Amino acid sequence: MMEDMALWSLWWVWLAAALILAILEVLAPGFIFLGFAIGAGIVGLMLLTPFSPGLPALLAVFAVLSLVAWGGLRTAFRRDDGAARRIDHDIND
Repeated sequence: MMEDMALWSLWWVWLAAALILAILEVLAPGFIFLGFAIGAGIVGLMLLTPFSPGLPALLAVFAVLSLVAWGGLRTAFRRDDGAARRIDHDIND
């Protein structure tokens, strides 16, 4: 039975991908990989349920969830004035 399952339909593969993407986010900050990590994590959790679509549908769900997560992160962590943070003094002074 396990031989018939494709690698992309295993829940732990998606959760491992989410963990790897989250680690990459720590190494390259700026919310580049975090949206993808959230999308992969949710897909992995969805595969724990009886929900098991084919590869095209699974990739579409991953893409939509990643886009929604990325948009939510951009909205949640955006500065109000839209400008970058500027530091004019040294904290050691």
